[in-house]
Amino acid sequence: MRVLKMAALLLVLPTLAQAADEKDQIVTDRPDFVESSNVVGKGRFQLETSIALERDQANGIRQRTYSTPTLLRFGISDTMEARIETDGRMRSVTEDLQSGSRQTQNGYADVSLGVKWHVADAQGARPSMAVLGHVDLDSGSGPFRATGKGGSLRLAAEWELPDDFGLGVMPGLAWQHNDNGERYTSGIFGIVLGKEWSERCRTFVEYSAPRIARGRDGGSLTTVDIGGSYLLTDMVQVDTALSRGLNRNTPDWSWTVGLSIKF
Repeated sequence: MRVLKMAALLLVLPTLAQAADEKDQIVTDRPDFVESSNVVGKGRFQLETSIALERDQANGIRQRTYSTPTLLRFGISDTMEARIETDGRMRSVTEDLQSGSRQTQNGYADVSLGVKWHVADAQGARPSMAVLGHVDLDSGSGPFRATGKGGSLRLAAEWELPDDFGLGVMPGLAWQHNDNGERYTSGIFGIVLGKEWSERCRTFVEYSAPRIARGRDGGSLTTVDIGGSYLLTDMVQVDTALSRGLNRNTPDWSWTVGLSIKF
């Protein structure tokens, strides 16, 4: 009888170990700029929402922009998901520091439709990778509407490093319209170094360039970001991030705090 019990235990242990390795836990694409290479899984739905504030001051003009960035993710298969993304409700407050005049604009941001395809798991030196494609619709209201439809194509690659560090890189291209309505192509790049302090707590530092473009097309946007996330449960995450603009085209500061839930 004892021999049978030992044999049964040996058969069960690998199954338990595999189940532990495949623990269902939320993995989000926020709050850092570099996207995760993971997808939500077939039949799963994930909500990632937040509030954000951008602050900029130049040439005697101070501007604050409030938004509610939101990403909805739907699992089509175990390797592909559909995505709906928007900056949501928008509020812009512009102040002339010399005259004291103030202008407030309210509205809604454009909506982006996309897909993410997980193309490879990590193996040896090869990173975990995903391809993301989005179409940006000029669907916003008033001053928050783009001058035309656009889109982007990005590659997200992630490496697991020793001591619970992780490295993520995301190059890409975007197609947009400048203020004159002329279509142009811009670059996208981000690199993030993360650290897992426990199964539930992660922090990161990041360099992001959501737009690499010529001056006539609005110039480049570049930031350095820091932040972190914490899992309240396996399916609920809270997070925050702070960004510092690195050139005059980029808002001086931006801050976000978010909540993500997986169903």
